[in-house]
Amino acid sequence: MIKFREVRYLTVSIEREPEAVYAFASNPENLPLWAAGLGQGVKRAGEHWEVKTGDGTVGLRFTPQNAYGVLDHTVMLPDGTEVYVPMRVMANGMGSEVTLVLFRQPEMDDNEFDRDAGLMQKDLSALKALLER
Repeated sequence: MIKFREVRYLTVSIEREPEAVYAFASNPENLPLWAAGLGQGVKRAGEHWEVKTGDGTVGLRFTPQNAYGVLDHTVMLPDGTEVYVPMRVMANGMGSEVTLVLFRQPEMDDNEFDRDAGLMQKDLSALKALLER
């Protein structure tokens, strides 16, 4: 039997064209400007990126640049756990819709899942505020 994980779909509408949103959000060097949990000292480390966080150095692998608005990435935690995060920029009229899928991780309790969802939604809101300035 297939066991599914609980998911949260987090989204934000941004009053900017999708190409501009994608160009900004797909550049790992911009993370410190909008992703608070992944925003301390982003640097390239071979085929991936590294970010200093309060929990140690975290690795990031991003989907290659593409014409479809796909911003999927994998977060490599200090303990070796890898967390896949699907993310998209889609046209919504003249603006954009940015959607991120948060999968509940094994052993994550309700409070941790709610906390992570809140932090990621806050990051999406920061991306919106930054790009709508």
